[in-house]
Formats: sequence, C-alpha cells, structure tokens
Amino acid sequence: MVDLRKEAILTNGKLIKQTKKIMSVNAELVELIDSNFREFQEGSIVNGTIIDIRPQVILVDIGYKSEGAISTSEFEDEEIEVGDEIEVLLMKLENDEGMVVLSKEKAAHKQNWEKIVGVYNEGGLVKGKIKSVVKGGLMVNVGVEAFLPGSQVDIIPPKDLNEYLGKVYEFKIVKVNDERKNIVLSRREVIEAERAELRQSFLQTVKVGDKVDGQVKNITDFGAFVDLQGMDGLLHITDMSWGRINHPSEMLHIGKTIEVQILDVDREKERVSLGLKQMADNPWEDIEARYPIGQRVKGSVTKLLPYGAFIEMEKGVEGLVHVSELSWVKRITRPSDVLELDQEIEAVVLGISIEEQKISLGVRQLEANPWDEIEARYPIGKQIKGAVRNLTTYGAFVGLEEGIDGMIHVSDLSWTRKINHPSEVLQKNDEVEAVVLSIDKDNQRVSLGVKQNENDPWAEIDGKFKVGDLVKGQVAKIASFGAFVNLQDDIDGLIHISQLSEDHVEKVKDVLKVGDDVEARVIKVDKVERRIGLSVKAVEYSEDQLQKESQSFETLRPNSDFVGLEQAFNLASGDTEEWSPSEEK
Repeated sequence: MVDLRKEAILTNGKLIKQTKKIMSVNAELVELIDSNFREFQEGSIVNGTIIDIRPQVILVDIGYKSEGAISTSEFEDEEIEVGDEIEVLLMKLENDEGMVVLSKEKAAHKQNWEKIVGVYNEGGLVKGKIKSVVKGGLMVNVGVEAFLPGSQVDIIPPKDLNEYLGKVYEFKIVKVNDERKNIVLSRREVIEAERAELRQSFLQTVKVGDKVDGQVKNITDFGAFVDLQGMDGLLHITDMSWGRINHPSEMLHIGKTIEVQILDVDREKERVSLGLKQMADNPWEDIEARYPIGQRVKGSVTKLLPYGAFIEMEKGVEGLVHVSELSWVKRITRPSDVLELDQEIEAVVLGISIEEQKISLGVRQLEANPWDEIEARYPIGKQIKGAVRNLTTYGAFVGLEEGIDGMIHVSDLSWTRKINHPSEVLQKNDEVEAVVLSIDKDNQRVSLGVKQNENDPWAEIDGKFKVGDLVKGQVAKIASFGAFVNLQDDIDGLIHISQLSEDHVEKVKDVLKVGDDVEARVIKVDKVERRIGLSVKAVEYSEDQLQKESQSFETLRPNSDFVGLEQAFNLASGDTEEWSPSEEK
C-alpha cells in the first residue's frame, strides 16, 4: 500500500511539472500572439501577400489571425498573381464578418500625399497627367487628385481646356490643405520661371541690329508683342511696314512666326523694341529721284476715305489723291463715287514730304484745266444761253458747259422788282439768256445777270414819271405802312397809308387788297432810292394842293413810319399779310 501511495505521489508530481511546463509554453504563445496583434494599427500601411484571386475580391494575408479582402477594382490595368507582395492600408482589423478590411489605393494615396506635402514644403515640382475638365479649370493626377485653375494653365489663358486632356506636365504646388486633402497646382509659374531664365540669357547676349525669330503673342491697336525665347518684344505699328497700315491685324495674327530686327535694348527695364520693315530696304530713301514732281505714275487704289483715295505705286509707297484733285469741273463729294478698291489708275505727282513719308497726287492734272482759258470763252459782256441747273436762296446756277456753271444773283434778276427768291421768276431746267458780268478764276466763279439784257428803266425814269402825273396800276403787295402798286414797265410805286384817303385809315387792308386796280397821282420820284411815291387822295388835287402834299410826303423818311421801296419789298412778308417794321426787330 505504501509503495502504491509513493508511486501515486511521484506520478502526480510529474503531472504537476508537465502542467506547469505546458502552461508556461501557452503563456509564451499568448504573449507572442498578443505582441503580434499589437503591431497592427488601423490607418497604418502594412505588407501583405496575395493568397487568392476571386472575381470580386482579392484575399491578402498580412500575418493577422484572419486574412483581408480588397476589391478587384483597385487592381484595374494591373497584372497580379498569387504570392505577390503588396503594400496596403489597414482600414479596419475586423469587420462584421470577422475579416480584415484593406485598401491598396488608399495606401498609395497616403504615400503619395505624404510625398506631395514633402515636395510642397521643399518648393519643388511635381509631374502629373491632365485627367478631366471641371468648372474653373482641370483635374490633374499627381499621385493624388489636384486642381489646376484655368488661369494657371498657361501664360495666355487657353480658349479650350479640352486640348490639354491626357497630357503630362510639370507643376508647382501652390496650396495644400491637409484637412480637406485639397491641392492646387500652377503650370503658369513653372513656365514663367523658365522664361525668366531664358529672358536673362537673351538680354545678356542680344544686341541692336540682331535678327531674331519670334512668335506673335498679342496684338493691340498700337502694335504687337512678340515672344523671343521667353522675352516679350514690342513691334510698334510704325515699324511694321514702310507703307501705310491702319491696324497691326492687317499684317499679323497671334501665333504667327516672324523674323524681326532688334532696334533697341533696355536691360534695366527689360524692354526690347523690334522692327519688321527694317528687314527690307527703305523705299523712301531715293523717292524724289524715282517720283519727281510732275511725273505721271500708275498705281492701285488701296483705300477710299471721305477726303481722298490712297494709291499704292510700289510696295511700301503710297500717295494720296485728295478729293479736290479728282476733277477740274465735276463736283465729287466722295472718291468712292468715281473710284473702286484695287482699281488701276494714272495720276500726276504734285508734292513729296520725305519726313512725313507722304506723296500728293492729282488725277485732274492729266487733262487741261478748262478754267485756264475761261475768260477767252466767256468774255465780260457776252450773252449766253443755258438751262437752270439749281436754285438757292441767293441765286440761280446756269449750266455753261460740262462742269462749269454761272451764277445769277437774285439782285441781278430784275431792275425794278425786289425778288426774295429766284423761284419767283425761274424754275429748274428753264432756258435763260444772261450776260457775263465777271469771272473769278481762282475761286472758279462766273457771275451772270439777266436784267442786264435790258436797259435799266430807272435810267429813263424822268421821261416816264413826273410829279403830278395821273397813273393807273394794280396792287401787288400790302404792308402795314402802305400798298405797293405795279405800274408800267414793271415799276412799283408806294401808296403810303397817309395817302389813301382824306379820312384817317386804321389799316391798309380796310381800303385796298391785292389785285385791286387803283388810280393815283405821282407825288415823289426818287432815282437814288428807286422809289415812286403815289397818292390816291391827291387825284383830285389842284396844283397848289399837289405841291403841298408832295412837300409833306418828302418829310417821310425810312424809319418806323416809312421805309424805302427796296427795303420795304425786302421786308414785306407776302401778298396778303401785313408787315410792320417792328416785326423785324
């Protein structure tokens, strides 16, 4: 019994030792497993091995108690095999199904973001590919998505952002928002930095007289800006052509490559002046020898303006034919009335200004000036016939020959009538006879007279009318101060209101009206003022009474009571309306 008890005790002791040993090993295993689990932190990047490739997910072993799953969409355009090692982002250690949640894309995004932030802090550049067009700019893949504003795409804002899709460029990172995970890029700053280096290099090496190639960058009213290896040069409109141009767009367009000459370099202000016309010989250098004054030239009409026409005689040389130099006799209002663009014409050189680079031309000088011998064809006193071409308030124009008119002033239409407008006696196209009164060659004027066809009746007035004569006539006009009566030989007499009746007359029209036949006595004949005074009330007067009335009439002077016949007709308003001297004030 004792032996059995001893053996049992020994056996239990061994079991206790083995149990303790097993428990110790288990504790070490638990500690090892716990330590491994503690290495895995959500949000960290870990290494994993692909253990299975399925249609929807890829299973990855990261050394955790369970494998992780990644959507196959994260492996698009990428060839993978079981056993490949990859870096993944540990998003969650265990989901509802007990699996580890992993992401390959987010691991790459996190790594790229950290890289981008590092580049941003160091002020470096990052390369990226244009992915899409969005509102206000472009989205760029630089490892992560970044925004490129439209204003930062290029130095000159592009018209169509779609032309940049799929292209790869270097960019400067101008803004990083770590919280929102936003990145803003600029390609413009990269270009400007490159241009600044090129500009400095260009300024140090270029000199006046050099010929360089450039591309038209911008066009303004005063010239064009040309890109010269990163340096903008100004090509002024006056240095584009030896000829005349109205706007730079007539010769250039944006994007055009041209060869220009360096005219001036200001290294301090970084300015360069360019010349295009200097690439060819100056056609104005010996212009006076090639186009002496008086020489006939041929050219093409390049521009028509209200004041004249520009004629190109050779490349870079134009002359102006002023509208007044188109014809000796034709009244040309606008050059476009007789000329057309691109029309070939002949002209005569009238003058040259080398300083202003201007040539004056004339077309009418190709023919003889009809005014040179006008006096021989129309001597003073010659009687002519012609048709009334036009009427104005001051006279009538009569055609003498092609392009030459004579003018009859209203004062030369009648010796006796006061004519206010030529239409009172003439109409357009009427055939008239007139006498040449004077010629002004310098101003190209011929003065004519119709009344000069007859003798002046006032020259023989003493033989026709004497004080005391009894005359008959017809009322032609009525005014507030009296009535005008048409007598023989178309001579008018005036019956003053005081001479209408022995009784007081308030208004002339109460006694007479236009067209009435009247009988009156002549009480005044004034050859100087060309007026005849008449009296109705003196018809039955004796010689003594008539003499007294004549003396009384003599006291009336051109004032508010009485005006001279010539002045009265000039002021009277019409046949039936009364006129008062006060109305003229």
